[in-house]
Amino acid sequence: MDERTGLGAAGAGHRGRWTGRLARSTAALLAGGLVAAVAAAPAAAGPGTLVTADGKYPATVQIDAVQVGGAATPKIAHENDTVTITGKVTNSGAETLKASSVKVRLPNPGKPMLATRSDIGLVASMNTPSGQDGTALDSPSQEFGDLGPGQSKDFTLPLPVSALKVKDTGSYELAVDLWGSTGDERTHTLGIARTFLPYQGHATAQASPVAVVWPLTHAPMLVAQTMPDQDQTPVLRDDSLVGELTGDGRLNKLVEIGATMPGLTWAIDPDLLDTVLAMTKQYRVQKPGTSGESARDDNTVPGTGRDAATAWLAKLRAAVSAQNSEVVSLPYADPDLASIAHNGAGLNGMDAALRKAMTAGQVTTEARLSVDAHSDVAWPYQGQLDQRTAAVAGAAGGRVVLVNGASMPESEKLTYTPGAARPIGNGQTAVVSDAVLASLFQKDLSTPQDRTAAQQRFLAETLAIAHQEPEHPRGVLVLPTRSLTVGTAQALHDAMLGASGSGGWVSPVSLQKIVDMPADPAANTGVPADYRSESAAGELTGAELAATMGIQDGVDQLMMILTQPERVRGPFSAAMVRSMSTSWREQPKAGMDYRAGVQHYLDNLKSAVRVPKKSVVTLPGDNATLLISVKNDLTQAVGNLELRLYSTQPNRLNVGEKQAVVLDATTARTFRFPAEAQVNGQVQVTAELWTTGPNPQRYGDPVAFTVDVTSVASGVMYVIAGGTVLMILAGVRFYLQRKKRKAAGEVDEDPNRPLTDGGGDDDRPDAGGEKPGTGRGQADAEPSSDRDDTDRVAGDEKVDH
Repeated sequence: MDERTGLGAAGAGHRGRWTGRLARSTAALLAGGLVAAVAAAPAAAGPGTLVTADGKYPATVQIDAVQVGGAATPKIAHENDTVTITGKVTNSGAETLKASSVKVRLPNPGKPMLATRSDIGLVASMNTPSGQDGTALDSPSQEFGDLGPGQSKDFTLPLPVSALKVKDTGSYELAVDLWGSTGDERTHTLGIARTFLPYQGHATAQASPVAVVWPLTHAPMLVAQTMPDQDQTPVLRDDSLVGELTGDGRLNKLVEIGATMPGLTWAIDPDLLDTVLAMTKQYRVQKPGTSGESARDDNTVPGTGRDAATAWLAKLRAAVSAQNSEVVSLPYADPDLASIAHNGAGLNGMDAALRKAMTAGQVTTEARLSVDAHSDVAWPYQGQLDQRTAAVAGAAGGRVVLVNGASMPESEKLTYTPGAARPIGNGQTAVVSDAVLASLFQKDLSTPQDRTAAQQRFLAETLAIAHQEPEHPRGVLVLPTRSLTVGTAQALHDAMLGASGSGGWVSPVSLQKIVDMPADPAANTGVPADYRSESAAGELTGAELAATMGIQDGVDQLMMILTQPERVRGPFSAAMVRSMSTSWREQPKAGMDYRAGVQHYLDNLKSAVRVPKKSVVTLPGDNATLLISVKNDLTQAVGNLELRLYSTQPNRLNVGEKQAVVLDATTARTFRFPAEAQVNGQVQVTAELWTTGPNPQRYGDPVAFTVDVTSVASGVMYVIAGGTVLMILAGVRFYLQRKKRKAAGEVDEDPNRPLTDGGGDDDRPDAGGEKPGTGRGQADAEPSSDRDDTDRVAGDEKVDH
């Protein structure tokens, strides 16, 4: 049977009473193309609701509930029961519907029972009246009179099962239509709605083991940041989870509904458990627009969900500890296996990250819930499987893979629904959910008519499966969507209770029971090589996965310098896996923001230990000291660092050796590097932080600045010094000459005249005299710059710090 389309159960697999019905199934098989088109997507209008698109059938008829004996949940009809059908009719046309009344149709007398799954699919595919619907019963009937455009009326039709003339165990079409006219023409059908009525006669079958996977997942809420206090108070990206944990919130209702289902398999994301546990204590919530910032009192607010989280966690613990329940621990944060398989399988560290997620998932789940949990179950997005996804799941430890039957369709030659578990190689077992059953619970069944349509078809399909080979029950898996809504959960709950209660052809079992059943040799075990293109549309890209895995490199480097690395290691490791969560498929914008926030926060932490920016540093003299500061804005001490200086022209400016850096939390320190300059001018210098150890790495961005050398002794200085000596000698000679003249009684009439005026020895060109404006006057004009230059260096450092 083609489980993707619902075709193929032509009766060859039936035993006893079912063999005679084989011939009557032929007509249904001839309509295979139509059945395939609808059964592949039975979440469309389907039984229960009719929306006509033309004027011939202007009425919309919907069936809100099918009750047997007054029970609220769907039950199975027996010989002496009364079936009550409730619903609504609406005039969807532009004309008044005259003399309208609603009636129930008798199943087609020529073929009353829907003997095969293809028969059921054929009825599900029809949305207009047909000759196969049988004739309308005179009773029960409800008169409405005239219905104006847009007008609606509710109806309730109690119907004795005997009036339907059903005898054999099986499913029957249950159709309700509106009769009337739009003019003077005779009364005719204006619209119709169909559903299914399972009937339990004398024939019975062994109950089919049916496992239901009950997901408890949520988009990640915990962020990598924690408060800088001793307790490392956790931080959530918002407080919306509180509403889901209380009252009619989704997660609260899922626990309440699931607690009443026997043999349930809970599939739980451990990250959700960690988040709720964090909420049972003091926690903080980020303010909008602060996702990448370090958590502080001014950019977070106190969380409000302590009581709600405490109550929900206690309720969940009680539910999962119930007898015959089973807990499956998904990998921590439920990473998107298909995205990783197609776009990130070769990334460094990815396999290790997935294996750690598997292990951490089991440890977390068992610790939080105090139960044993299976951690070897892989669940690709929507159960879509190909060879690459299977390989990634296997490498991560996924021995059991949950698969949607659409990925592994059965041969059309197979005349029955095979068992769900089948080997696919490499030590893996695929548990294949029936495609039709899975599709019934893939959308939000928020209205009564949607829930009724899904429930009644579920009953009809499972009844047909049980009676295909009544003595050989086969395991069946029901795999809803991860984002199971309250309405859909309630519909699945009611359908299972109906089939396993009064019906008795379904036996609720755990997933492990299905895995342990013998594999059907006729079942399809071939995993397709290619992934469905429509399912790949929302995958994480290779660039996004590469950026996420690249975070680990930054975290590893940060760990090398921290004195308390455990305060950062755990939160970042979890945040990395959360960045790849399957939940982001349905919230792509939130996923992008989460990944950006993690990267931004890591960048902020790394840049908190840095060399402040510099521009120009003035260096006086050929031997001086360069002052370089290092800041640590982290709330913990750092070490295993060294500060290195590099000169681009060491022949002109040579700087000192590297120095070890150890800084307390939120402090800064200035390091002194002796520098030796050869000439005046500007030289580019770079300051870098490096980690220490066997594999040193540069830490952070290098800081380049200019050193301006201003007072280096050179040849010019020697010339100046030589000139100064000559001036001093000339002054001594001038003094001695004057003294000699005074001793000889000579009078200098003009003491300010040039020494070259007059005769004697003073007139010789080599007398060594100095011209006005030279000598001591020029020497006094040179600044004593040592103290001034030192002040400029200190001033520059004060600005930089």
